Amino acid sequence: MTDCLDSWAVLRWLEGEEPAASRVEASLPSRPVMSWINLGEVYYVVERAAGRDQADRVVRDLRHQLTLDLPTEARVLEAARIKARHAMAYADAFAVATAIAHRATLLTGDPEILGGDPSWATADLRP
Repeated sequence: MTDCLDSWAVLRWLEGEEPAASRVEASLPSRPVMSWINLGEVYYVVERAAGRDQADRVVRDLRHQLTLDLPTEARVLEAARIKARHAMAYADAFAVATAIAHRATLLTGDPEILGGDPSWATADLRP
């Protein structure tokens, strides 16, 4: 099965936080999928913490390691449906919608996602 990454997983990987970092690293050779919406989250967090140049480098590097999913109209509406039914951030709903569309396991430690619908294929990366 394919893996899907959310921003939580990528940020923990960048920080070297275990066990998330090792699990994300192990996933990279298979080019996991990630929504551009969630990559945008990674970008703004990195820019706030380390500046624009570092955020640009992170995105440039990740473009070569991930299969990036540009949301379609259908994906936007599916994310909106997920958000309407579950207490989570809209960007988190994009991670879930992307994972579902790709029949992927969503790698995350985000409690809003992990506490959502039990039918979602997720892997809890928290310690």
